[in-house]
This record gives sequence, structure tokens and C-alpha cells, in this order.
Amino acid sequence: MNHLSIVWWTLFAGALLSIGCQTKTQTPNVILIVTDDQGWVDLGSYGSSDLSTPHLDSLAAHGLRFTDFYTAAASCSPSRAAFMTGMYPQRVGIPGVLMPQSRRGLHPNERTMAEMLKELEYATACFGKWHLGHDSLHLPMSHGFDEYFGIPYSNDMTPDAVKNPNPPARRHPPVPLVEGFATIELEPDQSQLTRHYTERAVAFIESNRDTPFFIYLPHTFPHVPLFVSEAFAGQSNAGLYGDVIMEIDWSVGRIMETLDRLDLTENTLIIFSSDNGPWLVKGAHSGRTGPLREGKGTTFEGGHRVPLLMSWPGTIAPGVTDAMVSAMDIMPTVAEVTGAAPGPFSFDGKSLVNVIKGDTSPHNALFFYQGYQLHAVRSGRWKLHVPHHYRSIHGATLSTPTFQGAYRRDSIGLSLFDLESDIGETLNLADTHPAIVDRLLGYVATMRKDLGDALTGTDGTNRRPSRLLE
Repeated sequence: MNHLSIVWWTLFAGALLSIGCQTKTQTPNVILIVTDDQGWVDLGSYGSSDLSTPHLDSLAAHGLRFTDFYTAAASCSPSRAAFMTGMYPQRVGIPGVLMPQSRRGLHPNERTMAEMLKELEYATACFGKWHLGHDSLHLPMSHGFDEYFGIPYSNDMTPDAVKNPNPPARRHPPVPLVEGFATIELEPDQSQLTRHYTERAVAFIESNRDTPFFIYLPHTFPHVPLFVSEAFAGQSNAGLYGDVIMEIDWSVGRIMETLDRLDLTENTLIIFSSDNGPWLVKGAHSGRTGPLREGKGTTFEGGHRVPLLMSWPGTIAPGVTDAMVSAMDIMPTVAEVTGAAPGPFSFDGKSLVNVIKGDTSPHNALFFYQGYQLHAVRSGRWKLHVPHHYRSIHGATLSTPTFQGAYRRDSIGLSLFDLESDIGETLNLADTHPAIVDRLLGYVATMRKDLGDALTGTDGTNRRPSRLLE
């Protein structure tokens, strides 16, 4: 650690001490765990009555639970780009889901969280689903990770129609299991993926106990098709989906146990979240949004609002916050608590250090895009949707078998919702609050100039391209 980092860390620790926290003598380890398609209420601490998540509930009880945390997209690749860069995915050229046929990925010039922490001599590893490009130019070890083990994109991107019967299987290649840059297996046994990722994470912690480390653990599940190891099959009260969540909770428990055993708990920041809301069309194999409207693939609350837990015993006081925050805030938060140097590009996200200490949201507004279409903006209690089309879900419920739902093309006009009194976005107040509508439309106009908006044909002035393989 350089001299400036040491000075900064002393000041930061002293600030946290003023709210009853302990000081630390070295930069913290960081573990970022991101599940795939897990809903806002899919944890006991968020209100689930049938999903068994004791380890995650313990993480929540001993850390900070966020009620108003938003992903930067309602689908996999762009959401993960925001976690890794601290920026809107449109800015870094990842507006939508990358497919096995895609030749694009996260641009080599983009600075990831791993690259940022490598500058501080952290050991870095990624175990799980990457989905930011599957060619060597784009894989994790080209973006600052010392180790990578996992699948490079979603587990349903396979030629096996049995695994993906609805819609019919596309012309995908077999799903690869990748170690570093090499494919070590095709169509791996997916029932073992959660266990394998966990074992790799535990081994990495053990081998790097004496140096700061960063582990990014982006789970394959509960994205469909769902798989679970024999030890958890049929063990929950919520079907296969519940079994999968139970195994993910076990994984978190194993990591927590390892940190305790190695006396690393009080020097490790654990962050747990999901990449977007649940894929409701999958019926009983999807997660739950509770009172939120819609789910994955939409810019309603159910598509973007997901759990966020941050645990750092002795530094982060236990509690709950309703501060409006974003996945883009994770990287600048990690930058501040580790003393990382500024990068070549400014973050769209904001550090949450002051939120951790009890302050309100650092954002005036958060924007919700679908691809390059700006659909909505939230500011404080208010959320404004501009007119757009979306795919709503019909015919899929938690009581129906999987793959029984259907999409329907719907649309929404200019709509203003008060999320404090109407979290389900049901009552349009645009006509009764014209001044608020005008204020939020001002935010929209500014963002359209910055990132663009395909709905209006506006080109953004600060958008960077994704990378085509040459």
C-alpha cells in the first residue's frame, strides 16, 4: 500500500470509529457475490417465508440491508458490466445480453474492479458466470483477474432442447466450462457448479490469507434451467427453486465459515446481490418480486430492484437503509474503502461510505434503460416512466409448472408513481403533479444528451463502443 493509501485508510477508519466502528490496520478483503435472476423477496430477511436462507439472513442481521437497491439493467450482461465498471452499461458498450455467437465484449480499455484492486497488489479471482465476452480478449483474466473458473455466459445458451424447451433451442454451441482461457469441459454437470465455485473460492481464501484479496463470485443460478447437487435436492419447502437458493445460501455459509476459521471476518467486506429481477415467465422455476410490478426484462421495479447486503463486522454497523442506490455504486465504494486511485474515466456510481454511516442517497436521480432506450427515471420517492413498449408476463405463477408463461407486448404512457405509497407502480399521478413530471423530464433530457435514447433517435455524446474481435 502506498503512503497516500495509508493516510486515507487512517482517516476513513477514524470516521467510522465516530459511529462506533473499530479501526482496521490493513486494507480489507472484498468478496462480491452476485446471483442470477434472484428476486427482491427471495431471502428470509426480505420477507420470504418458504425459502431457507439462514446464512444470508445472518449476513443481513450483522450487516447493512438495502431496501432500495437497483441493478443497472434488467438482464445479465449489462447488469454485470455495471458491477464491474461502476458505470451505466450503455456507456461502456454493453447495452444488451451477449450471446455465444457475439463477437463483442467489455472493451479492454475499460477498468474493472479487479484491475483497480490489482493496482493495490490484491490477489483477484472470478468463479462463476462471467457474461461480458467469451473470447480471450474479453474473459476475466484479460480484465485483471489472476484466476478464472466458470461458464462464460448463461447456462441456457445450449443446443440441448431438453434443457431449454421454451422457446425452442437456438443454434448455440455446447456450454463450455473454462479454466483461465482454456475450455476444460463441454456441457459440464450443472448440478455441481455451485459446489465447484464454492470450493474454488474457499481454496483461494486459504491460499491468500496473508494478502488482500478480491473474489468475484457470480453464481450461475437461479437462472434457468435449474440444477442442484444431490445434497440439496428435495430439501427445501419451495420446490427446485427453493433447493437452488438453499445451496447458494450454503455456499455463502461456507465462505463465512472459512473467514471465521482464518480470523479474516473483521477484515473482509462481503457484498451480496442479484444481477436483475426474476424471470417470471418461467413460472415455479422463477424467483419472486412480492409487491413489485413485473420482473426481468422490464424497467418496472420488479426488473431492477433486488436484494443488497453489505457485511463488514466491526466496521459496518447492523441496520437497514432505504437509500436509493445502484449496482454502479459498488465499485466506487470499494475504491474508497481500499484507497484505490481514480481511474481514467469517472464513475457513474457514487461511493456508499456515507450511506453506511447513516446518510441518505448520494443520487439525485437513477435512470432505467432497456438496451439504448431510456424508459424511466427515479428521483427520491418519485419514478417517472416515459412512453415505451415492454414485454409483460401472462399465465405464469408460482403454482404453475415451469415454462408455462407467455409474453405479451404491452405499453405504458407518461406515468408518474409515488414509490413510498405505491411500490407496485399502479396509480399514475402524472396529471396531478405536473411540476414533478417537468422536473423529472429535465433529468431525462440531460441523460438523453449524455447516453442517448433510441426511442427519440438521440445519440449520446459520452458513450463508448464495445469491442469487436479483430
